[in-house]
Amino acid sequence: MTIAIVALFAAISGCSRTFDEVNTDPDALPDVPPTNMLANVLRNSGEQFGGDIDGYGTFAGYIVKIQYLDYMGGLVPTNNTYGNRWYACYYNNTQLKDLLAKTEEAADAYKNIRLVARLWQCYMWQYLIDGWRDVPYSEALQGGEEEGGILKAKYDKQEDIYPAVMTSLKTIADEMAAGFGTDEVGEGDFIYRGDMEKWQRFCNSLRLRMAIHIAGVSPEMAKSTIEEICTQPDKYPVITSNAENCYLYWPGAAPYYEPWYETGYTGDSRVNNFGMADIFIDHLKEMEDPRIASVANTASDGEYRGYQNGAKTPPPVLTRISYIGDRYMNNAAGFTPFFKSCESYYIMAEAAMLGYSVGISAQEAYEKAVRLSMEDNGINQTATDAYLAGKGKWDNTKERIWWDEWVALFKDNFEAWALYRRTGIPSTNYPSLNSIYGDAHNDQPFRLPYPNNEYLFNKENLDVPLTNVKDYVWGQQMWWDTRTGVN
Repeated sequence: MTIAIVALFAAISGCSRTFDEVNTDPDALPDVPPTNMLANVLRNSGEQFGGDIDGYGTFAGYIVKIQYLDYMGGLVPTNNTYGNRWYACYYNNTQLKDLLAKTEEAADAYKNIRLVARLWQCYMWQYLIDGWRDVPYSEALQGGEEEGGILKAKYDKQEDIYPAVMTSLKTIADEMAAGFGTDEVGEGDFIYRGDMEKWQRFCNSLRLRMAIHIAGVSPEMAKSTIEEICTQPDKYPVITSNAENCYLYWPGAAPYYEPWYETGYTGDSRVNNFGMADIFIDHLKEMEDPRIASVANTASDGEYRGYQNGAKTPPPVLTRISYIGDRYMNNAAGFTPFFKSCESYYIMAEAAMLGYSVGISAQEAYEKAVRLSMEDNGINQTATDAYLAGKGKWDNTKERIWWDEWVALFKDNFEAWALYRRTGIPSTNYPSLNSIYGDAHNDQPFRLPYPNNEYLFNKENLDVPLTNVKDYVWGQQMWWDTRTGVN
C-alpha cells in the first residue's frame, strides 16, 4: 500500500505537486477528468474524517483533552466540525454523482472508475447513517430541475437506508466478481492507485462491517450477507492483509500533511492539547498489551498514564500525561485509515460465535486479527505470541473479541465509537465528568448533532427525527444499538 502511494507521488517530481495537480478544484474547470474528481473526493474524505482527534476519539474512550478540558459544550448544532463532516458526505456524493453522469454515455470505457465512485458513495452513506442515524437519502441529491428540484429533502430512517446501501454494495460486489473494466482509474486514486482487486476487497469488507452492525436487529440479513462473503472468498474477497488496508497516505509536504500531525504539531513542537484517556491506558497496562508503545508515548517520568475525561482541572504538569503515540501523530506523511485488515477477522470471529458459517473458527479468526493488528503497530512476533499466550489469550467469549478490537481500531475512531455503541465495550467508558448537561446523561453521545443549516433551511423535515432527539446528541439510539440502561 505504502509503496503504491509512493510510486504514485513519485511519478511526478514532487509528491505534494502530484496532490496539487490531480486534486484540482473540478468547479474551476469546464471539463474535468474523472480521476481528478475522484481525487478531490478522496482527499476531502481524508481531511474531514481523518482529522478527528478528540470527538470520536473521546466518544470511543481513547483520547481526552488535557489543556482545554471537554465539557461537551461543543455538541450543539453548528456548521463547523460535525456540520463540516455532514456536508462533506453530501458534497462528496454530489461530486461522485456528477462523475457518474459525465461518464454515463461511455460507461463501459469508464467501468473501473465508476465502480470505485459508486463504492465510495456507499461508504459516505454508511458514515452518515452511523453518525446521525436518520438522514435525507431517498430525496437527497435531487436539487436539479430535471430531477424534481427537491431542495428540502425528507429524512429517511436508518433502518430503511441500511438495507438499501447494503443492496447497492451487493450489486457492486457482483459486478466486480463478473470482471473489471479495462480503464485506468488514474492518479486520482490516492488509496489503491487503480488496483481494482483491492477496491473489490474493500467493497466486501464494508459489507461485512455493515452486516455485523445489524446482527442484533436484522439477524437474517446479517447472517446471509456474512455467510455469502465468507463461504465464497474467490468471488467476494475481503481485506485480509495489512498490504490491503484501506489507508490514505499523505504526501507529507505543505499543504498536504496528515491531519493528526497538522493539528498536533507547531513546527517541531507537539501541541499539548490532547492526552490518552485513563480507561485506555489502564486497559492496555492491565492486559500487558505491547501495542501501548505504538498508540501512546510515555509521560515525562517514563510511565504510561492517562487522564480523566472532563476533569475539573487540567493535570498540574501536562507532560505527566501520555500523549498520542508518535506512530499515529508524529508523521507528516502518515495515514488516515478507512478499514483495517484486522477488522475483517474480528467480524469473522464474532460471526462464528453467532453460529454463522464463515470458514474459520472464532479462535482462529480472533488470533489472526490480533496478529494483523500487532503487525500493523510494529509489534514483533515474540511479543505477539506472549500476549496471545497471556492476558490476550482466547477465552471463547465475544467480549474478548470486542475488547481487542477496541484496541486495534485506534485512529479509526469513528468505527471504534460504533463498536462501543453496538457492544458496550469498553464497559469502562463514561461521558465528561463535568458535562454542561449535568447528570442528565450517563453515556457518551449516541449520535452527532445535525448542522445548524438544517435547522435554518430544512426545519420542517428535520422536525421528524428531532422528536426522538434529546440535547442534540442523545435520545433515540442507533437502530443497531440495543444496549439498555443508557441515556
